[in-house]
Amino acid sequence: MGAMNAPLEAPVRLHQSTASAEAPAVKANEASARLARSNLKQQARELLAQHDAVLVAHYYVDGELQDLALETGGCVADSLEMARFGRDHAARTLVVAGVRFMGETAKILSPEKRVLMPDLEATCSLDIGCPADAFARFCDQHPDRTVVVYANTSAAVKARADWMVTSSCALPIVAHLKERGEKVLWAPDRHLGSYVLQQTGADMLLWDATCVVHDEFKGIELELLRREHPRAKVLVHPESPAGVIEQADLVGSTTQLLRAVAQMDADEFIVATDAGLFHRMRQIAPGKTLIEAPTAGTSATCKACAHCPWMAMNSVEKLVHCLSGGTAPIELDADVIRDARTCIERMLEFVAQHPGATVAPASGFVPHLGAA
Repeated sequence: MGAMNAPLEAPVRLHQSTASAEAPAVKANEASARLARSNLKQQARELLAQHDAVLVAHYYVDGELQDLALETGGCVADSLEMARFGRDHAARTLVVAGVRFMGETAKILSPEKRVLMPDLEATCSLDIGCPADAFARFCDQHPDRTVVVYANTSAAVKARADWMVTSSCALPIVAHLKERGEKVLWAPDRHLGSYVLQQTGADMLLWDATCVVHDEFKGIELELLRREHPRAKVLVHPESPAGVIEQADLVGSTTQLLRAVAQMDADEFIVATDAGLFHRMRQIAPGKTLIEAPTAGTSATCKACAHCPWMAMNSVEKLVHCLSGGTAPIELDADVIRDARTCIERMLEFVAQHPGATVAPASGFVPHLGAA
């Protein structure tokens, strides 16, 4: 039996020896990879400076891009604050790390500037779900209604709108329209539209589209998760289904969710929004426990999979590529820019005249924390 066991021992000794020999090689490879990433980010910094460019990144893109934006004097925010920051910044070139409609919004507010994106194919399900031609026909069928569109729409859709809103100012603006006796045609997110309708009681006709990320959150699975974490506060973005929203301790925009993590008297949170926001949450509230809200049942291979596939298309490599001339700038028709700008500026004027409509970032927050 001893002779029979001998061959079995040799591979074990060989494996241990190989593992021992490979450990330094693995460490060397990891160090090499870190150096390559550091060099790539340094290249991006140099290109931003060479092109008189500023990087504006959305909360949902990769954390490496978010950090690079702040390190180079840019900002990390929602689509509107990204555009406003770019408009007010002295840089002649804006690099928008996000999705297509964000680049378009930046161009609308800064038509004289060059607007680049790491990947022009990065789009949004809400944008896709509201084609400009179909939306125009829908508006034509309801000429008596005030057209209110969410920021997550194309420039062409915004050009047809009376108002643009973000998730932080949708409620006060629609409440304002209701007070004036106006009926609303809302597009595109039906979950956010339903939430605004329920909160304001306004007469609203809703377009039928959803965010592929927030639409996946499951109310019944959230209820089960809450039982496992009874002390956790539930934070929900209003693009989520009603069965999720009704379980929330706070419903709010990305900035409002960030503020809640930092300020609420709790150390554990279940968060129903894109997982990309967790990067900023951990920076702002490092001592808090963050739990992703569930998007599927127990037997699923991925129980919490809330990340936009188009936001994930942004990377430092693509940033370097676009700054090196690898992608064309955003171009929009002058008439579209003029018409779309009207609905955006109407919103900006309302928010300026009603400072309580959106709450400013709390003191002690990281600089450039925008309102979503």
